[in-house]
Amino acid sequence: MEKTCTPEALGFSSTRLDHITDWMQRYVDAGKLPGAQTVVMRGGEVAYSGWTGFSDVENKVRWQEDTIARFYSMTKPVSSLALMTLYERGLFHLDDPIETFIPAFKDMRVLRKNAQSIEDTEPCITKPTVHHLLTHCSGLTYDFNLGVLETLYGEEKMDFGPRRGTLEDQIDRLAQMPLKFEPGSRWNYGVSTDVVGRLVEIISGQSLDQYFNDTFFEPLGMKDTAFDFRPEQQGRVAASYTPNTDGSLKLVENASNSVYAKGNVQGLSGGGGLLSTAGDYLKFADMIRRRGRFGDQQILGTRTMDFIMQNHMPGDLASMGQPVFSEVSFSGVGFGLGGWVMLDPTKAQMMGSPGDFGWGGMASTVFWVDPLEDMVVLFLTQLLPSSYYPLRKELRALAYQAMID
Repeated sequence: MEKTCTPEALGFSSTRLDHITDWMQRYVDAGKLPGAQTVVMRGGEVAYSGWTGFSDVENKVRWQEDTIARFYSMTKPVSSLALMTLYERGLFHLDDPIETFIPAFKDMRVLRKNAQSIEDTEPCITKPTVHHLLTHCSGLTYDFNLGVLETLYGEEKMDFGPRRGTLEDQIDRLAQMPLKFEPGSRWNYGVSTDVVGRLVEIISGQSLDQYFNDTFFEPLGMKDTAFDFRPEQQGRVAASYTPNTDGSLKLVENASNSVYAKGNVQGLSGGGGLLSTAGDYLKFADMIRRRGRFGDQQILGTRTMDFIMQNHMPGDLASMGQPVFSEVSFSGVGFGLGGWVMLDPTKAQMMGSPGDFGWGGMASTVFWVDPLEDMVVLFLTQLLPSSYYPLRKELRALAYQAMID
């Protein structure tokens, strides 16, 4: 990420941007994060790019500009926009029932209110639709949420991990389970985007990785982004960590024993399977900033991108069912097609602009695009879970306080 002009020329204070460096270094020096990387861009130009710490603490491998990280749920915007490229071809409607493409979702059942047993179900009144999937209003969930359905997800290993089997098989198993609530009645973070990934495969006639390559990765030059890593990339793949009870770092997985090594991955998770680098993902984020354009290519239509980045909820997410795991309040924040939409920064009590759009990943990564400020911010580290430290709220303060225009 080469700088071609000074931060001041982009409306930032160099001195204030140094607060980001100090912030990352404090976390690394305290042993709270293994390494960290932040990039701030405005108008397509890099105002700040910095990294520190280790990609592999045990082996003292320094974090580098091109370190490959697990992006987990930052895969979701990629899958969602991929499906919308098929929408642009008139191949489906947002209100199409899922069963139109995946017959296993026919005659779905839903848990009764306050159900204490997984058998306590009734027929769905509303058929889950493509729009429900893109907005996480489908009634699907994650095993780390609370409830009897989540317990079943855990028992059945319904987490779409890379070794859980093919995407087709996983989706067919998922469709045999009831929904958590009536589709469209609530917002609930879950495996909806994994079903989106399967829809991409069915509607396009290609595997998810091939469609991603053809639609985004090759046109945008994202050479280090994939569902696995090649042997020659292993030295650049970061290890992942979780906090011990005393807050010190505990190794989860390193490159030498990674489930993401080429040949290990069985299932392509549209909800959380991608590995990438800061430089690669910034190309995707900058395409969003430019309303679907990258270089001289129009990857998605400008009006499609505007539609994706609008709030598709009747209000904010807090009014639609606040997720218990979230490290930030969802008051004042809505949801578009595949990412959050900032509605009211004062209500959210976080710095930002109305209309900023983005999402984060389980290993504490995050990005957002701010159309009002013509800005992209991206942060990488590899610490699970993302809710352990208030990194995202702090980064928002750090990015916006540095602006001086």
